[in-house]
Amino acid sequence: MGDMDPHIFAVAEEAYKQMARDERNQSIIVSGESGAGKTVSAKYAMRFFATVGGSANDTNVEEKVLASSPIMEAIGNAKTTRNDNSSRFGKYIQIGFDRSYHIIGANMRTYLLEKSRVVFQAEDERNYHIFYQLCASASLPEFKDLALSNAEDFIFTSQGENIFIEGVNDAEDFEKTREAFTLLGVNDSNQSSIFRIIASILHLGNVEICSERDGDSCHILKNDPHLAHFCQLLGVELEQMEHWLCHRKLVTTSETYVKNMSRKQAANARDALAKHIYAHMFDWIVEYVNKSLHTSSKQHSFIGVLDIYGFETFEINSFEQFCINYANEKLQQQFNQHVFKLEQEEYMKEQIPWTLIDFYDNQPCIDVIEAKLGILDLLDEECKVPKGTDQNWCQKLFDRLSSSVHFQKPRMSNTSFIVIHFADKVEYQCDGFLEKNRDTVYEEQINILKASKFQLMADLFQDTNKDSSISTSSSSKSSRVNVRASKPTPKVPNKEHRKTVGHQFRSSLQLLMETLNATTPHYVRCIKPNDEKEAFSFESRRAVQQLRACGVLETIRISAAGYPSRWTYPDFFNRYRVLMKKSDMTVGDKKLVCRNLLETLVKDPDKFQFGKTKIFFRAGQVAYLEKLRADKFRSACIKIQKTVRGWLQRVRYQKIRKSAINLQRYGRGYMARRYAEQLRLTRAALIFQKQYRMVRERRDYLKVRQAVVTIQAFTRGMLTRRIFQEFLLHHKAMIIQKHVRGWLTRRKFRRARNATITIQCAYRRMRAKRELKQLKIEARSAQHLKKLNTGMENKIVQLQRKMDDQTNDLKTQNEHLVVAKASLGSEVNKLQKELEMMRSRQGDGSQLTSLQDELEKLRAELQEAHTHMKKLEEKHSNEKMGLEQVRYQSLKGRKYIFFLQGCHYQESSASQSVGRVQAELDEERQRYQNLLREFSRLEQRYDNLQEAKVCVCLCMYVSFQPGHKRNNSTQSSLESDSNYPSISTLELGDTDDAIQVEMGVEKAAMDIGVFMKLQKRVRELEQERKRLQVNLEKMEDQVNCKVGPCLSLRQELESENKKLKNDLNELRKAIADRASQNSSSNELQDGYNLLLGQLKAANEELEVRKEEVLILRTQIVSAAHQKEETTNQIVTSDWGYLNEDGELGLAYQGLKQVARLLEAQLQSQARKHEDELAAFNTQIELLKDDIEKKQEMLNHTMSLSPEAQVEYSVQQEITRLTNDNLVRTLQPPTPYTLIHIIDLKELVEKLEKNERKLKKQLRIYMKKVPDMEGERAKPQLTRQVTVQRREKDFEGMLEYYKEDEAMLVKTLITDMKPNAVSATVPCLPAYILFMCIRHADYINDDQKVHSLLTSTINAIKKVLKKNNNDFEMTSFWLANTSRLLHCLKQYSGDEAFMTQNTAKQNEHCLKNFDLAEYRQVLSDLSIQIYQQLIKVAEHMMQPMIVSAMLESESIPSLAGVKPMGYRNRSSSMDGEGPGSYTLEALIRQLGQFHSVMGEHGLDPEIAGQVIRQLFYSINAVTLNNLLLRKDVCSWSTGMQLRYNISQMEEWLRGKNLHQSGAVVNIEPVIQAAQLLQVKKKTSQDAEAICSLCTSLTMQQIVKILNLYTPLNEFEERVTVSFIRNIQNRLQDRNDVPMLLVDTKHTFPVLFPYTPSALSLETLHIPANLSLDFLTRV
Repeated sequence: MGDMDPHIFAVAEEAYKQMARDERNQSIIVSGESGAGKTVSAKYAMRFFATVGGSANDTNVEEKVLASSPIMEAIGNAKTTRNDNSSRFGKYIQIGFDRSYHIIGANMRTYLLEKSRVVFQAEDERNYHIFYQLCASASLPEFKDLALSNAEDFIFTSQGENIFIEGVNDAEDFEKTREAFTLLGVNDSNQSSIFRIIASILHLGNVEICSERDGDSCHILKNDPHLAHFCQLLGVELEQMEHWLCHRKLVTTSETYVKNMSRKQAANARDALAKHIYAHMFDWIVEYVNKSLHTSSKQHSFIGVLDIYGFETFEINSFEQFCINYANEKLQQQFNQHVFKLEQEEYMKEQIPWTLIDFYDNQPCIDVIEAKLGILDLLDEECKVPKGTDQNWCQKLFDRLSSSVHFQKPRMSNTSFIVIHFADKVEYQCDGFLEKNRDTVYEEQINILKASKFQLMADLFQDTNKDSSISTSSSSKSSRVNVRASKPTPKVPNKEHRKTVGHQFRSSLQLLMETLNATTPHYVRCIKPNDEKEAFSFESRRAVQQLRACGVLETIRISAAGYPSRWTYPDFFNRYRVLMKKSDMTVGDKKLVCRNLLETLVKDPDKFQFGKTKIFFRAGQVAYLEKLRADKFRSACIKIQKTVRGWLQRVRYQKIRKSAINLQRYGRGYMARRYAEQLRLTRAALIFQKQYRMVRERRDYLKVRQAVVTIQAFTRGMLTRRIFQEFLLHHKAMIIQKHVRGWLTRRKFRRARNATITIQCAYRRMRAKRELKQLKIEARSAQHLKKLNTGMENKIVQLQRKMDDQTNDLKTQNEHLVVAKASLGSEVNKLQKELEMMRSRQGDGSQLTSLQDELEKLRAELQEAHTHMKKLEEKHSNEKMGLEQVRYQSLKGRKYIFFLQGCHYQESSASQSVGRVQAELDEERQRYQNLLREFSRLEQRYDNLQEAKVCVCLCMYVSFQPGHKRNNSTQSSLESDSNYPSISTLELGDTDDAIQVEMGVEKAAMDIGVFMKLQKRVRELEQERKRLQVNLEKMEDQVNCKVGPCLSLRQELESENKKLKNDLNELRKAIADRASQNSSSNELQDGYNLLLGQLKAANEELEVRKEEVLILRTQIVSAAHQKEETTNQIVTSDWGYLNEDGELGLAYQGLKQVARLLEAQLQSQARKHEDELAAFNTQIELLKDDIEKKQEMLNHTMSLSPEAQVEYSVQQEITRLTNDNLVRTLQPPTPYTLIHIIDLKELVEKLEKNERKLKKQLRIYMKKVPDMEGERAKPQLTRQVTVQRREKDFEGMLEYYKEDEAMLVKTLITDMKPNAVSATVPCLPAYILFMCIRHADYINDDQKVHSLLTSTINAIKKVLKKNNNDFEMTSFWLANTSRLLHCLKQYSGDEAFMTQNTAKQNEHCLKNFDLAEYRQVLSDLSIQIYQQLIKVAEHMMQPMIVSAMLESESIPSLAGVKPMGYRNRSSSMDGEGPGSYTLEALIRQLGQFHSVMGEHGLDPEIAGQVIRQLFYSINAVTLNNLLLRKDVCSWSTGMQLRYNISQMEEWLRGKNLHQSGAVVNIEPVIQAAQLLQVKKKTSQDAEAICSLCTSLTMQQIVKILNLYTPLNEFEERVTVSFIRNIQNRLQDRNDVPMLLVDTKHTFPVLFPYTPSALSLETLHIPANLSLDFLTRV
């Protein structure tokens, strides 16, 4: 592993091996810039040591070592502008090992915690993670007493203005931190105390200090809640803390003064106290961790891992950055000394030929910092000055160090200086250097904390002189290096804060250098790919700069020219002597032996060099020698194993052979005895069976004979009595009809006479009134009035004519609607009549009486309609007379003068009203046209369905045509649909007799069809009458007896009467035709003549009603015309009267009501048509099922042998005839029925004769069979014994009877619910069906196999059609169908599918049939189900995609960021509306899909293809919306979209679906999100975009750039020149010119073969499935 590509595990493994091989302590130095990954690398190195060198006992030391990392990261790491998890302290972890190289303990040393971050953070930075973790978990019950809230509410955590880190959940990290505390032994009490201290620091930062008026003093507000919380959490006195936060004590030799502090001084003292508390808590936690990792065992060696802060440079660099960079300079110097200086000195000492290499030495820069009168010395000196300032110290630096090349003065500043480090030039601000170096805290505040009520708080400040001495005491005892404390021990408590921080840091850094120099160092150089913290972005120039700065390039040059591996001569001899020959071992000089061995093994002399005491090797040579050594040991081990295994196998073979001989001897004897016993039992069983069967058959025959004789006697008597009763009923009915017809004729005459008299009276009265009005009008002088209003009269006449034209058009359209509706009704009736004719084949002549009753009812209803029509006429005439009287009185009371004064005004108002009425009429006309179009669309849809139904009916009707030559298919169809026999020439010997019987049956079927047709038509007429009655009542209520609706009603009645007349004519013609064809039966002919007479009478009555309707229509039309003329005259004579009555408005209202009525009628008609279409579809399905059943019977018959066909046909015919006879005994007989019974008896006799002939032939053939197969008797006997033996065990088959097939399919498929088998084996229905197929194959019943598979496939299709929107049901049957397909392949007997079967499964393979064709059918069905599953899933996800991917705000920090110029969406789209979905909802829906497919046992490959297709749909919909919406093309949307995609990728990895290809499908969306986030200014940006967006077309890239919207006014839009530059660069691409992604694209599905490991004989069927009729075989 150490010789492979660079990896952190390779470095850790090399250190571990060298520790074990050389027995020397090792160190791993992880270095690099801030944000390069040092902390993560150190963490992985410790994880490697914990895994490889785990503890030998159950102490779990390695887990504790790893558990220290989350704790230290929580309290010591923070987010900076360069790193989201930057270490703000340095640590050196020593992992101790015993002599077996197992971890026994660990120790940790820390360096320079950045305390200033506790009270201040720069922009876009955060405080230490522990603060935000605690705030995120503040809602937990155990933290209610801390009084915490959101991190934005505290000053110490909100100064960076960004409290979140992308992809980090602070609440989850806090749980990991607490678990680490628990694992390291920190009890709940101490954890609670730590969290109280952290919460108190946050409250201390929020304490508000107010300045007094003089400016030299300050105070804290009374009842400050944060100060109260601070004191309560730490257990200190509130008054004392409030006092000493605003005052300080000055101690002199004689007196002590209390001095007020200004607001700034108090704030600095408060911040210093917070930093001091956090630093002590940090040291206490480190000390506790070291105690937990300490062990009493003796340490043999250790490996140290140094994780220290990297080189840092910010816009403002202070004292912390200076110390950090100083430490990196020291580490770089140590690296140079180890790699360059010591390496070359080693070569020179060993006298190896070597040329010195120049390298960069940073000692001058270190001298500037730590030498005498360097930066640190001048800083300590200035801190000792009573009134030293940062400016004075900076001026001293300029005076002392200006001559150094590593020190510079800035041009524009006097308060900063520049140090040229090995990595970069850094400018430091002098402000705060002295304060941070002194690190002073007031004694009074510390004393208050020492008096805390909480023990942990008091312990932090009691014995401060023991902070760091404990941490290294144990580990330094057994180590070869004397490791001392990282911080010097202060002498006395009151001098605690005198020693500067710089001096302490320099001392601890010197101890670290001594420790590293005493160990073998290993270096890990972390390279930062870019400075923007972007993923998948690598800046080559930046990486080369870091490699050059850290000396890697010089290291590579030395390694290429040097010898990195070396061995002393004794060590090399001891390790590699196994490669030597025995003759070489006799030489006494080991150096010579080593030389000879190397010259033999390594042919290239340049690969090694011999020094004085060591042998030097080039890179890779030690690994080569180790390989030769391992091969030598391996060959010796194999030789030993070979010998031992051979001896063991020989011993085992001898034992097995002896046991097998004994078993064979006893087994053969047992088999012989059992075979003899079986022969005796078989002979006895045959004798018993012969006698028993003879007795049983004779008894059955006698019983059947007696039953038949009895049934015949009773049946003949009952039939005779029924015939007599029928004759009596016919005679009585004729008498009743005679009297009723006479009464009806008389009533009809009286009503006609009364109606004629009434009409004459009304007409004469109307004419008299008209003449009276004419005389009165002529009596008045109106010539002057006509001259004045000539123009107005013309306008009103034109308006009236327009209204009349509109009324006529509306009437014409209504007539068209009625005619169309009548034609549709007639078509529906015809189709229903045809269907009823097909279903009514089983009827007989007894329905004549019911038909006559229906005709009587129809005649009565027509009479009632006539009466109602007469009432409407009377009502109309009364209303007309009342209207004329009111109008006359109105005209009489008008004044002529009033008309002259208001003429001009009325003319203008009339023109306005005419325009308004015209506009409303146009609107009504448009609505009417829309209704007509909708009616046409529904009519076309109805015609299409009618054509489909007619096709099905014609297919069914073909089988009933007379004279058709029937084959086996038509025979099976007639057997199920008709009660009359049809016998083919295959069944009867006499062909002529069979033909005559068939012709008689067909004539009888046609006669019965005529009766059924008449009866159905009568019922249709009654239904139509009822519907007309309902429509008539509705029209009367809505129109209120207006003239227009009455006319339309009469037209409708006229059309309906005409339709009834046509239908009756058709019925009459049909009856005449059928009667002429059936002249053989006199009695039926009389019934036909009687029925025709009744129909003729009804037709004549309808003609009379028609004439009456025409007369009424003429009168109404003439009345309407006269009323229009009268109205015109009245308008001409007096316009004011017309305007006052508002007749135009009334007419318009009437037209609107008529239009609404027509619209309501059209809607009701449309609903009725939809109901009829649904009924027709149901009937079509039933007919299809019937056809399928008949086809199955035909296929079954054709699959049998000729002898079996004859036997099966005879048996089916006898069964059908028996059932028909039993049914007919319950029906009233007719003369034709008696004739038919006689014909049936003759048929039965012929069939019995034919059966006797066939049985004789069968006996002859049975006698010939033994002669032809005489020699096969013995093998048959042996086979019989074998089969009988196998029946004792369950062979994984299920037996069922043919009659139970429908129940089996219904239980397992039609009525099956997925939750019924959720607790059983997945795909249980598929296994049960295959076990039934296996049994049918076992008994060699091909018809049974074919029937079961066909029924299964059809039932699955019906279930899926019924549940076409149910994802669970579709997934369930996709899993079962694919599993049935796999079972057919697995047990097909094909060797390609048997490679993974067990021996038992190979025994269960199909024996007799090849079901390859059904496998293809099931494969096609699986593909259809898969496509339906994809359709259902996409339909469910469609409304969720856009809202979840583009509109939901998953990142809270981007919630308020919107593009410039677009306002925020309303609350209905913010996640609260019904149409909004979040990303969690989308992922939850995907997880539900995946879990459902997994529960149903669907193959993982198929589930992966489903997820892949769904991800493609998500990509297509999201990208199309992004390309069409400008408001989402912004930087924030790109960030949001990238986060959402990462969540979905995380879901894929969690579900182990990242290899399914789903990520590739969302690559365009990923690139679109990146395109929204990258820079879009320079040509380099254009080149980067072209190389980045490889999955997007040129049109899509240009579209996104055009739609890109800046977030604010500081961000610029994408320029036109930049877009053109992109287009020029993308011209060479061969992309398809496509903007939007095809959302309907579907990937081809592949069903891989996945055999089942389940054995069929172990399968258990639950009792709740109710499959008791299945038998285990």
